[in-house]
Amino acid sequence: MKLAVYATKPYDRRCLEAANAAFGHELVFLEPRLDGDTVSLAEGFPAVCVFVNDRLDRAVLARLAAGGTRYVALRCAGFNNVDLVAAGELGLSVVRVPAYSPHAVAEFTIGLLLALDRRIPRAWMRVRENNFALEGLIGRNLHGRTVGVVGTGRIGALVARTLRAGFGCEVLASDMVTDPALEAIGVRYVPREELLTTSEIVTLHCPLTPETRHLIDARMIAAARPGLLVVNTSRGALIDTRALIDGLKSRKVGGVALDVYEQEADLFFEDLSSEIIEDDDFQRLLTFPNVLVTGHQAFLTEEALDNIATTTLQNLADAQAGRPLVNAVTAEAVIRPAGRH
Repeated sequence: MKLAVYATKPYDRRCLEAANAAFGHELVFLEPRLDGDTVSLAEGFPAVCVFVNDRLDRAVLARLAAGGTRYVALRCAGFNNVDLVAAGELGLSVVRVPAYSPHAVAEFTIGLLLALDRRIPRAWMRVRENNFALEGLIGRNLHGRTVGVVGTGRIGALVARTLRAGFGCEVLASDMVTDPALEAIGVRYVPREELLTTSEIVTLHCPLTPETRHLIDARMIAAARPGLLVVNTSRGALIDTRALIDGLKSRKVGGVALDVYEQEADLFFEDLSSEIIEDDDFQRLLTFPNVLVTGHQAFLTEEALDNIATTTLQNLADAQAGRPLVNAVTAEAVIRPAGRH
Protein backbone atom coordinates (compact mmCIF):
# COMPACT_ATOMS: atom_id res chain seq x y z
CA MET A 1 0.00 0.00 0.00
CA LYS A 2 1.22 3.51 -0.79
CA LEU A 3 1.56 5.44 2.46
CA ALA A 4 2.24 9.13 3.15
CA VAL A 5 4.07 9.36 6.46
CA TYR A 6 3.61 12.80 8.01
CA ALA A 7 5.72 14.47 10.72
CA THR A 8 8.65 12.20 9.93
CA LYS A 9 11.78 12.34 12.04
CA PRO A 10 14.98 10.39 11.28
CA TYR A 11 14.18 7.78 13.94
CA ASP A 12 10.70 7.25 12.43
CA ARG A 13 12.18 6.66 9.01
CA ARG A 14 14.83 4.22 10.25
CA CYS A 15 12.34 2.11 12.16
CA LEU A 16 9.60 2.15 9.53
CA GLU A 17 12.01 1.25 6.73
CA ALA A 18 13.46 -1.61 8.77
CA ALA A 19 10.01 -2.98 9.65
CA ASN A 20 8.75 -2.53 6.10
CA ALA A 21 11.13 -5.22 4.84
CA ALA A 22 8.49 -7.71 6.01
CA PHE A 23 5.55 -5.87 4.41
CA GLY A 24 6.59 -4.19 1.18
CA HIS A 25 4.50 -1.03 1.49
CA GLU A 26 5.49 2.03 -0.55
CA LEU A 27 6.49 4.60 2.05
CA VAL A 28 6.77 8.30 1.23
CA PHE A 29 8.19 10.32 4.12
CA LEU A 30 7.03 13.90 4.69
CA GLU A 31 8.59 16.25 7.25
CA PRO A 32 5.63 18.60 7.92
CA ARG A 33 2.75 17.76 10.22
CA LEU A 34 -0.64 17.04 8.69
CA ASP A 35 -2.99 20.01 8.82
CA GLY A 36 -5.05 22.14 6.48
CA ASP A 37 -1.97 23.57 4.81
CA THR A 38 -0.25 20.23 4.13
CA VAL A 39 -3.16 17.89 3.44
CA SER A 40 -2.71 18.36 -0.32
CA LEU A 41 0.56 16.39 -0.09
CA ALA A 42 -1.51 13.26 0.55
CA GLU A 43 -3.55 13.48 -2.65
CA GLY A 44 -3.59 10.11 -4.39
CA PHE A 45 -2.37 8.19 -1.34
CA PRO A 46 -4.76 5.46 -0.12
CA ALA A 47 -3.31 5.78 3.39
CA VAL A 48 -1.64 8.36 5.62
CA CYS A 49 0.40 7.76 8.75
CA VAL A 50 0.25 10.46 11.43
CA PHE A 51 1.44 11.22 14.95
CA VAL A 52 0.08 12.89 18.10
CA ASN A 53 0.23 16.53 16.97
CA ASP A 54 -1.09 16.10 13.45
CA ARG A 55 -4.51 17.71 13.06
CA LEU A 56 -7.28 15.57 11.63
CA ASP A 57 -10.39 17.67 12.01
CA ARG A 58 -13.42 17.40 9.74
CA ALA A 59 -12.01 19.76 7.12
CA VAL A 60 -8.70 17.89 6.85
CA LEU A 61 -10.42 14.50 6.78
CA ALA A 62 -12.80 15.68 4.05
CA ARG A 63 -9.86 16.71 1.88
CA LEU A 64 -8.10 13.41 2.54
CA ALA A 65 -11.20 11.49 1.49
CA ALA A 66 -11.65 13.64 -1.61
CA GLY A 67 -8.04 12.94 -2.56
CA GLY A 68 -8.48 9.18 -2.42
CA THR A 69 -7.34 8.38 1.11
CA ARG A 70 -9.21 5.57 2.83
CA TYR A 71 -7.03 4.73 5.82
CA VAL A 72 -5.56 6.82 8.62
CA ALA A 73 -2.83 5.02 10.56
CA LEU A 74 -1.95 6.58 13.91
CA ARG A 75 1.53 5.61 15.07
CA CYS A 76 0.47 6.26 18.67
CA ALA A 77 -2.14 5.11 21.15
CA GLY A 78 -4.11 8.32 21.58
CA PHE A 79 -6.68 9.48 19.04
CA ASN A 80 -8.03 12.69 20.57
CA ASN A 81 -6.63 14.65 17.58
CA VAL A 82 -8.96 12.83 15.15
CA ASP A 83 -12.60 13.70 14.52
CA LEU A 84 -13.83 10.11 14.58
CA VAL A 85 -17.41 11.08 13.78
CA ALA A 86 -16.30 12.82 10.60
CA ALA A 87 -13.99 9.92 9.72
CA GLY A 88 -16.87 7.47 9.93
CA GLU A 89 -19.15 9.66 7.83
CA LEU A 90 -16.45 10.06 5.18
CA GLY A 91 -15.72 6.33 5.00
CA LEU A 92 -12.23 6.63 6.48
CA SER A 93 -10.91 3.79 8.64
CA VAL A 94 -8.73 4.88 11.57
CA VAL A 95 -6.27 2.47 13.15
CA ARG A 96 -3.79 2.99 15.96
CA VAL A 97 -1.03 1.36 18.01
CA PRO A 98 -2.76 0.61 21.32
CA ALA A 99 0.24 -0.74 23.26
CA TYR A 100 3.68 -0.04 21.85
CA SER A 101 5.69 -0.22 25.09
CA PRO A 102 4.02 0.56 28.40
CA HIS A 103 7.36 -0.09 30.11
CA ALA A 104 8.96 2.81 28.21
CA VAL A 105 6.47 5.37 29.50
CA ALA A 106 6.23 3.88 33.00
CA GLU A 107 10.01 3.87 33.45
CA PHE A 108 10.28 7.45 32.19
CA THR A 109 7.55 8.50 34.62
CA ILE A 110 9.51 7.11 37.56
CA GLY A 111 12.65 8.77 36.21
CA LEU A 112 10.92 12.16 36.02
CA LEU A 113 9.55 11.79 39.53
CA LEU A 114 12.97 10.94 40.97
CA ALA A 115 14.65 13.74 39.05
CA LEU A 116 12.08 16.25 40.31
CA ASP A 117 11.97 15.06 43.90
CA ARG A 118 15.75 14.77 44.31
CA ARG A 119 16.57 17.89 42.24
CA ILE A 120 18.87 15.95 39.94
CA PRO A 121 18.83 18.40 36.97
CA ARG A 122 19.80 21.31 39.25
CA ALA A 123 22.58 19.23 40.84
CA TRP A 124 23.94 18.26 37.42
CA MET A 125 24.02 21.88 36.27
CA ARG A 126 25.90 22.89 39.42
CA VAL A 127 28.54 20.21 39.01
CA ARG A 128 29.15 21.28 35.42
CA GLU A 129 30.14 24.67 36.86
CA ASN A 130 32.33 23.06 39.54
CA ASN A 131 29.80 23.98 42.20
CA PHE A 132 29.55 21.07 44.63
CA ALA A 133 27.51 22.82 47.34
CA LEU A 134 24.48 20.87 48.56
CA GLU A 135 22.38 23.77 49.83
CA GLY A 136 19.04 23.85 48.00
CA LEU A 137 19.26 20.21 46.88
CA ILE A 138 17.41 18.60 49.77
CA GLY A 139 14.83 16.11 48.56
CA ARG A 140 12.47 13.66 50.23
CA ASN A 141 12.26 9.89 50.37
CA LEU A 142 9.61 8.28 48.20
CA HIS A 143 9.29 5.48 50.74
CA GLY A 144 6.15 5.93 52.80
CA ARG A 145 4.80 8.84 50.72
CA THR A 146 1.20 8.79 49.48
CA VAL A 147 1.12 8.70 45.68
CA GLY A 148 -2.05 8.92 43.60
CA VAL A 149 -2.10 7.16 40.22
CA VAL A 150 -4.91 8.36 37.96
CA GLY A 151 -5.57 5.59 35.44
CA THR A 152 -4.31 2.04 35.99
CA GLY A 153 -4.21 0.66 32.49
CA ARG A 154 -1.03 -0.86 31.13
CA ILE A 155 1.17 2.15 31.92
CA GLY A 156 -0.48 3.27 35.14
CA ALA A 157 -0.45 -0.27 36.54
CA LEU A 158 3.29 -0.54 36.00
CA VAL A 159 3.85 2.81 37.71
CA ALA A 160 1.60 1.86 40.63
CA ARG A 161 3.33 -1.51 41.04
CA THR A 162 6.79 0.05 40.96
CA LEU A 163 5.89 2.71 43.51
CA ARG A 164 4.16 0.24 45.83
CA ALA A 165 6.38 -2.85 45.59
CA GLY A 166 9.64 -1.14 44.67
CA PHE A 167 9.63 2.04 46.74
CA GLY A 168 7.18 1.19 49.49
CA CYS A 169 4.81 4.07 48.79
CA GLU A 170 1.22 4.21 49.94
CA VAL A 171 -0.46 4.09 46.53
CA LEU A 172 -3.97 5.31 45.85
CA ALA A 173 -5.52 4.60 42.45
CA SER A 174 -8.47 5.91 40.47
CA ASP A 175 -9.99 4.11 37.51
CA MET A 176 -13.40 2.97 36.33
CA VAL A 177 -12.07 -0.60 36.37
CA THR A 178 -10.10 -1.89 39.33
CA ASP A 179 -7.08 -4.18 38.93
CA PRO A 180 -7.19 -7.11 41.41
CA ALA A 181 -3.45 -7.70 40.97
CA LEU A 182 -2.74 -4.18 42.19
CA GLU A 183 -5.17 -4.49 45.07
CA ALA A 184 -3.39 -7.70 46.08
CA ILE A 185 -0.15 -5.77 46.71
CA GLY A 186 -1.86 -3.03 48.68
CA VAL A 187 -2.84 -0.46 46.07
CA ARG A 188 -6.09 1.10 47.26
CA TYR A 189 -8.75 2.33 44.82
CA VAL A 190 -10.53 5.49 45.90
CA PRO A 191 -12.77 8.07 44.20
CA ARG A 192 -10.81 10.50 42.05
CA GLU A 193 -11.67 13.48 44.25
CA GLU A 194 -10.27 11.71 47.31
CA LEU A 195 -7.11 10.76 45.44
CA LEU A 196 -6.48 14.28 44.22
CA THR A 197 -7.02 15.86 47.63
CA THR A 198 -5.11 13.38 49.82
CA SER A 199 -2.05 12.44 47.73
CA GLU A 200 1.34 14.05 48.19
CA ILE A 201 2.24 13.11 44.61
CA VAL A 202 -0.14 12.67 41.68
CA THR A 203 0.86 10.99 38.41
CA LEU A 204 -1.49 11.00 35.42
CA HIS A 205 -2.00 8.02 33.11
CA CYS A 206 -5.45 8.48 31.60
CA PRO A 207 -6.58 9.37 28.07
CA LEU A 208 -7.80 12.84 27.17
CA THR A 209 -11.60 12.91 27.03
CA PRO A 210 -14.16 15.64 27.73
CA GLU A 211 -14.38 14.25 31.27
CA THR A 212 -10.61 14.34 31.93
CA ARG A 213 -9.75 17.64 30.24
CA HIS A 214 -8.29 19.98 32.89
CA LEU A 215 -8.46 17.23 35.48
CA ILE A 216 -5.89 19.29 37.37
CA ASP A 217 -7.52 22.73 37.60
CA ALA A 218 -7.74 25.63 40.04
CA ARG A 219 -10.42 23.95 42.13
CA MET A 220 -8.43 20.74 42.47
CA ILE A 221 -5.22 22.61 43.29
CA ALA A 222 -7.01 24.64 45.97
CA ALA A 223 -8.22 21.42 47.59
CA ALA A 224 -4.87 19.59 47.30
CA ARG A 225 -2.35 19.02 50.06
CA PRO A 226 0.26 21.81 50.28
CA GLY A 227 3.43 21.00 48.37
CA LEU A 228 1.74 18.62 45.91
CA LEU A 229 4.02 17.14 43.24
CA VAL A 230 2.43 16.53 39.82
CA VAL A 231 3.80 14.26 37.08
CA ASN A 232 2.19 14.06 33.64
CA THR A 233 3.40 11.75 30.87
CA SER A 234 -0.05 11.20 29.37
CA ARG A 235 -1.81 14.13 27.67
CA GLY A 236 -1.01 17.82 28.10
CA ALA A 237 -4.59 19.05 28.38
CA LEU A 238 -5.20 16.96 31.49
CA ILE A 239 -3.72 20.00 33.26
CA ASP A 240 -4.96 23.58 33.13
CA THR A 241 -1.61 25.31 32.57
CA ARG A 242 -2.59 28.70 33.95
CA ALA A 243 -4.07 27.16 37.07
CA LEU A 244 -0.86 25.19 37.49
CA ILE A 245 1.23 28.36 37.21
CA ASP A 246 -0.93 30.02 39.86
CA GLY A 247 -0.47 26.97 42.07
CA LEU A 248 3.30 27.16 41.69
CA LYS A 249 3.34 30.89 42.44
CA SER A 250 1.28 30.38 45.60
CA ARG A 251 3.53 27.45 46.66
CA LYS A 252 0.46 25.19 46.86
CA VAL A 253 2.08 23.09 44.13
CA GLY A 254 5.54 22.02 45.25
CA GLY A 255 6.84 20.76 41.93
CA VAL A 256 5.85 19.62 38.46
CA ALA A 257 7.36 17.20 35.95
CA LEU A 258 5.83 17.30 32.48
CA ASP A 259 6.60 15.30 29.37
CA VAL A 260 3.48 16.68 27.68
CA TYR A 261 2.07 20.18 27.49
CA GLU A 262 -1.37 21.58 26.73
CA GLN A 263 -0.20 23.62 23.71
CA GLU A 264 2.71 21.42 22.67
CA ALA A 265 1.71 21.10 19.02
CA ASP A 266 3.51 24.34 18.16
CA LEU A 267 6.63 23.41 20.13
CA PHE A 268 7.49 19.78 20.62
CA PHE A 269 9.45 17.57 18.19
CA GLU A 270 11.14 20.59 16.58
CA ASP A 271 14.47 22.36 17.14
CA LEU A 272 13.42 25.89 18.11
CA SER A 273 16.68 26.81 19.85
CA SER A 274 17.21 29.77 17.51
CA GLU A 275 13.60 30.92 17.63
CA ILE A 276 11.63 33.18 19.96
CA ILE A 277 8.99 31.17 21.76
CA GLU A 278 5.78 33.19 21.87
CA ASP A 279 3.92 30.90 24.25
CA ASP A 280 4.01 32.98 27.45
CA ASP A 281 2.55 30.21 29.62
CA PHE A 282 5.21 27.74 28.55
CA GLN A 283 7.97 30.27 29.07
CA ARG A 284 6.60 31.09 32.51
CA LEU A 285 6.68 27.42 33.48
CA LEU A 286 10.36 27.23 32.60
CA THR A 287 11.20 30.03 35.04
CA PHE A 288 10.30 27.95 38.09
CA PRO A 289 13.17 26.04 39.70
CA ASN A 290 10.78 23.24 40.71
CA VAL A 291 9.46 22.55 37.21
CA LEU A 292 10.97 19.89 34.96
CA VAL A 293 9.84 19.72 31.32
CA THR A 294 10.83 17.24 28.62
CA GLY A 295 9.61 17.24 25.03
CA HIS A 296 7.22 14.27 24.82
CA GLN A 297 9.95 11.63 24.86
CA ALA A 298 8.56 9.11 27.36
CA PHE A 299 7.76 6.70 24.52
CA LEU A 300 11.16 7.07 22.89
CA THR A 301 12.94 3.74 23.29
CA GLU A 302 14.27 1.40 20.64
CA GLU A 303 11.74 -1.24 21.65
CA ALA A 304 8.80 1.14 21.50
CA LEU A 305 9.78 2.56 18.10
CA ASP A 306 10.14 -0.95 16.68
CA ASN A 307 6.74 -1.95 18.05
CA ILE A 308 5.11 1.22 16.70
CA ALA A 309 6.54 0.67 13.22
CA THR A 310 5.60 -3.01 13.07
CA THR A 311 2.06 -2.54 14.38
CA THR A 312 1.41 0.45 12.10
CA LEU A 313 2.48 -1.45 8.99
CA GLN A 314 0.62 -4.59 10.08
CA ASN A 315 -2.55 -2.52 10.47
CA LEU A 316 -2.24 -1.40 6.85
CA ALA A 317 -1.38 -4.91 5.64
CA ASP A 318 -4.57 -6.14 7.30
CA ALA A 319 -6.55 -3.38 5.59
CA GLN A 320 -5.04 -4.17 2.22
CA ALA A 321 -5.81 -7.88 2.60
CA GLY A 322 -9.36 -7.27 3.78
CA ARG A 323 -8.69 -8.75 7.22
CA PRO A 324 -10.43 -7.43 10.36
CA LEU A 325 -8.86 -4.23 11.67
CA VAL A 326 -8.22 -5.26 15.26
CA ASN A 327 -6.74 -1.87 16.15
CA ALA A 328 -9.49 0.24 14.57
CA VAL A 329 -11.03 3.13 16.51
CA THR A 330 -14.49 4.50 15.72
CA ALA A 331 -16.87 7.02 17.21
CA GLU A 332 -19.33 4.20 17.86
CA ALA A 333 -16.84 2.16 19.86
CA VAL A 334 -17.26 2.08 23.60
CA ILE A 335 -14.81 4.57 25.13
CA ARG A 336 -12.28 2.71 27.22
CA PRO A 337 -12.26 3.58 30.90
CA ALA A 338 -9.57 5.97 32.09
CA GLY A 339 -6.20 4.31 32.00
CA ARG A 340 -7.14 1.49 29.63
CA HIS A 341 -4.52 2.43 27.06
